[in-house]
Amino acid sequence: MKFPTLWAILPAGALLACSATAGPFGIRLVDGWNAAELAVLSTLRLSQLPPVPKDPSNAHDASPAAASLGRRIFFDRRFSANGTVSCASCHQPDKQFQDGKPLGQGMDTGARRTMPVVGAAYSPFLFWDGRKDSLWAQALGPLEDPAEHGGTRLAFALQLKTRYRPDYEAIFGAMPDLSGLPEEASPLGTPLQRAAWRSMTEKEQEEVSKVFANMGKALAAYQRTLQPGESRLDQYIEGVVTHNVQAYGLLNATEKNGLRIFLGKGQCITCHNGPLLTDHHFHNTGIAPRIPGQPDLGRRVGIAKVRGDEFNCLGRFSDARPEQCEELNFLARDDHAMTSAFKTPGLRNVALRAPYMHAGQITSLADVVRHYSQAPRTDGHSEIKPATLTESEMQDLVAFLGTLSAIVENEPQRE
Repeated sequence: MKFPTLWAILPAGALLACSATAGPFGIRLVDGWNAAELAVLSTLRLSQLPPVPKDPSNAHDASPAAASLGRRIFFDRRFSANGTVSCASCHQPDKQFQDGKPLGQGMDTGARRTMPVVGAAYSPFLFWDGRKDSLWAQALGPLEDPAEHGGTRLAFALQLKTRYRPDYEAIFGAMPDLSGLPEEASPLGTPLQRAAWRSMTEKEQEEVSKVFANMGKALAAYQRTLQPGESRLDQYIEGVVTHNVQAYGLLNATEKNGLRIFLGKGQCITCHNGPLLTDHHFHNTGIAPRIPGQPDLGRRVGIAKVRGDEFNCLGRFSDARPEQCEELNFLARDDHAMTSAFKTPGLRNVALRAPYMHAGQITSLADVVRHYSQAPRTDGHSEIKPATLTESEMQDLVAFLGTLSAIVENEPQRE
């Protein structure tokens, strides 16, 4: 699901009617905001977030039973090669479902930063490079990644059969007979694991991969329930839009000026718009690679990966009809403009999620703002141009970003 760009937010006749103190030239203001600004501000409210879109590739995405099973799997460390890593190891509830590290840490150290999964069900493509096109496909990737869970799909299927068979079968139907198969096998594993996979019949491979896909669909049903909490900014905007004078004091003068810079001079809202404060697209913003001289091609490689993914919307494990896979059907096969482009992260709870960027290259929000203000040159094309903010303006913008933290965090969930 895509949210509108800034320029699509203001159709003719859609400006809010305002009744408050008249400003210069007869323009009527509400707490200093004119009608055009209010129209944009109103689109940022969490109350404007539509219902979670249904995923046609996952017939069980709204199933409470699947969500319950997915939640238990999410926190179960037995779904890893050494029994010490769960999904929650990197997506920690008390850290906005991320881990606060520059690079993800599972069985080994990953190449990129952990992205939060709160609100991820609204995005058509997942991960920094968009290499997955659904929550369930996204959930499967780390499980077989040697740097993350480091397991194999056969080992996971056997674990599901041992630990969760009644719950699984109540949702997805009878499990296949997995007796007589090796303990570990995967088309993506070590040479021995790949050899074990090749020793299986095509039917056995298909059955195991289907159980693995269903595991991802259960995880997705749980992750779909993870939604952002209301922030101080939401309460302020609601008050301004409804002319509740008592709410005007929820932001101080510094934070309001930062919000004005966010909408205007800083041009932040160009990409960080809508209730989740993201356009869900991919941009090259001139971030230097984590390892000098070794550029990360980002979305350009991600396009090829998602198109070739056996678990994508058009794959044999998808529940969607081909015509329902609109995002994938119209995705370009190669796009040089996407070289070193990365997904726009949502800004909710951003002040609590240091470090920043796709590989944790920037340690503080102040330095993030400075980067966008100065727009330094780096390898390849960068979309941003210097905003040339003053020191005071940068400080105000950082102060505003602090208003995006949820007043009540997602309740920590542990097994």
